[in-house]
Amino acid sequence: MGRLLPMGLVLLAFGCSSSKSPSGTGGRASVLQHHNDLARDGLYIDPALTQAAVMGTAGTSGGGLQLDATFANANVAGYVYAQPLYLAGTGANPDLVIVATEMNNVYAFDATTGAQVWTKSTETLGTPASNLGSGAGGDLPCGGITPSLGITGTPVIDETTRTIYLDAMAVDTSSGSRVVEHRVHALDATTGNERSGWPVNLNSTASSDGTAFDSTLQNQRGAMTLLGAKVFIPFGGHEGDCGGYHGWVVGITTTGKPAVSAWATRAIAGGIWGSSGIASDGTSLFFATGNSKSSAAAAGNTSSGDSNGSWGDSEAVFKLPTSPPPPAMATTTDYFVAGNWVALDDVDADLGGTSPILVKAPGATPSNLVVAMGKDHYAYLLDRANLGGMDAAPLAKVAASTSVIIDAAASYTTSKGTYLVFKGVGATCPNGQTGGLTALKIAAANPPTLSVAWCGGPGTSYSPAVSQTDGGGANTIVWSVGNDEKLHGVDGDSGVSVFDGGPTAMSAVTSIQAPIVANGRIFVASNTQIYAFKPVSN
Repeated sequence: MGRLLPMGLVLLAFGCSSSKSPSGTGGRASVLQHHNDLARDGLYIDPALTQAAVMGTAGTSGGGLQLDATFANANVAGYVYAQPLYLAGTGANPDLVIVATEMNNVYAFDATTGAQVWTKSTETLGTPASNLGSGAGGDLPCGGITPSLGITGTPVIDETTRTIYLDAMAVDTSSGSRVVEHRVHALDATTGNERSGWPVNLNSTASSDGTAFDSTLQNQRGAMTLLGAKVFIPFGGHEGDCGGYHGWVVGITTTGKPAVSAWATRAIAGGIWGSSGIASDGTSLFFATGNSKSSAAAAGNTSSGDSNGSWGDSEAVFKLPTSPPPPAMATTTDYFVAGNWVALDDVDADLGGTSPILVKAPGATPSNLVVAMGKDHYAYLLDRANLGGMDAAPLAKVAASTSVIIDAAASYTTSKGTYLVFKGVGATCPNGQTGGLTALKIAAANPPTLSVAWCGGPGTSYSPAVSQTDGGGANTIVWSVGNDEKLHGVDGDSGVSVFDGGPTAMSAVTSIQAPIVANGRIFVASNTQIYAFKPVSN
């Protein structure tokens, strides 16, 4: 995954819920994890966001979607790659918008007033690692997010205990030298204070089949997942594929004293890079790995399979239990390996740059699906119950984009079909359409097929999210930020614009950033401020 560009990042289960199932005081919704649920589909149900309310009345100044002025002073320090989260209040505790940054700052804002309720920074989370870029020095061996690397992956919230789990890269100087550590924290959402027994230093606790975890080589881009009284954290490396990093899934128990278990790729590299992290069906963990390397010293355009070498878990989609053993080659139902995995490794065309999405496609056989997307420009449709094993043919494979796909894609179903939408220019846009978003349609067939349904949105779009006003798919709007730094919305069936961003641009937003929808508003995290948008009646 050496050319991953850093600016380019629960369905009710064991304490996590989503805004598809309103929770908290008065039925208000929470957004507790990346893309709103374990499927990682980025779908939000919100009755207030009808297309009519978003568009307003042409020629008027009071209608349509507008900035919520209460968040004008919701300022943050440090680049924001992690998606913001929303925790519904209980009792005297207000609804909170939670944001984490690369400066190892975590902020909680009152969702009604935009006022800062609490903040935690280096005194709690540690000094972030210095990263000056490839060959420029600092604490890290090669490039990536600069100038500081702190919290990158989206945290996850346990709504029952009101605990925020996050991974922060920090530097320990107590020995007289600078030691880089990945520390997993558990913060009380009411106060921001650390829970007893936390943080957990992965340098001293995580290992897999003789491989020790080395924080200096690992970067934590993927969102965290809460399932089965464990929090799961995926890891890849740094931009440039330097050193002997691995793809890791680290699990930590959330009840009693934290206990660590881990799975790592057998070959060097094979990072888990996708910003949506690990998806789940409530029982198993689904994730994708990137390119392997022939050795720790090799560049990213090599493979463990060069010179007839063996596969070491690269270019694969895995389905593992919550106490993951090493992958069993005989259990072909639980992994998919692209038949050209060596070639993909050799050109750094990872499957692991975009996290898999779990999709339910009504009318299709099978209907419970996994969609994986690669830097090779292709989308792969897999049977969730039988991934197929080595060299398996996917249910469907389609050239989806004219460029590499590094994204947090989203999925939704309307009365017209089931779609997957991602940031990228479509390979075969219909009817002369253009735009920075592409939607694929999953045909309700046996087996299901994939095709490009529409292209739309601003010319360069960032990662999408989707809102509907009910469970039947009404008023579907695909939301994304464009490189004009404006929020855009398009119709989910056609790609036609319903909101063009309005007159005001936000401050710089990272290209992996996706909006969230909660209680009648859309929230976007920029690198300096949190913005809220809401429909205003005429």
